[in-house]
Parts: sequence; structure tokens; C-alpha cells
Amino acid sequence: MLSTVNRLTDSDGFRRAVRGGRRAGSTTLVVHLACDTSAEPGPPQVGFTVSKAVGNAVTRNRVKRRLRHLTRERLPVLEELPGRAALVVRALPAAAGASYATLGADLDRTLERVSRS
Repeated sequence: MLSTVNRLTDSDGFRRAVRGGRRAGSTTLVVHLACDTSAEPGPPQVGFTVSKAVGNAVTRNRVKRRLRHLTRERLPVLEELPGRAALVVRALPAAAGASYATLGADLDRTLERVSRS
């Protein structure tokens, strides 16, 4: 589970990350990252979007739990970014059938692409 300080809960934070941030995608997910370098440094915030296209409620919740766990392991990478980072992970329908290892590899690849550009 992500700690409270690392949760992105307000709609403005989601909007800033999705509309104003960098984006990278894979077959199972799309990652949006916005870094506010003018803000005081703080813990990175992470939010998740899993639509009904992914599957029924049980499937969506399983995908969210997996993504939360995988993202928590990768928080140190986000803490190295300048300023304050907001990350939104959007699951695609292929995430429902993907293994834990596949989701982790896709998350690693997309995070590396958005953090270096």
C-alpha cells in the first residue's frame, strides 16, 4: 500500500500530470509524469486510473493492487527527480491478462522513458 503522502487524490493533480506531463506507453499501461521544479521538493505522488474497459470490478481491483505494489517499489526513482513529481499510471485493457512480471517490466520501461526526457 502507498503511504498517504504518496497518494495523488485530487483531480487537479491528475489533470496536471495527464495534460501537462510527459507520457510513455506500453502494451499494458500508459504513464504520465509531471515534475513541478518551481515547487518545494516533496514526496512524489502517484495516482492510478483503471477504466471499465480493463474488466469487471474484481479484475480492475486486482490490476490496481498490482500497480500500487509495483509503484511503491519504484518510489526511490521518483524521489530523485527535481522538484515535486506527480505520476499517473493508466492501465490498458491488456493489463487484465498480464502477469505481475510483465506489468513490472512495462512500468520500468515507461518510467525510464518519461524520467530521462
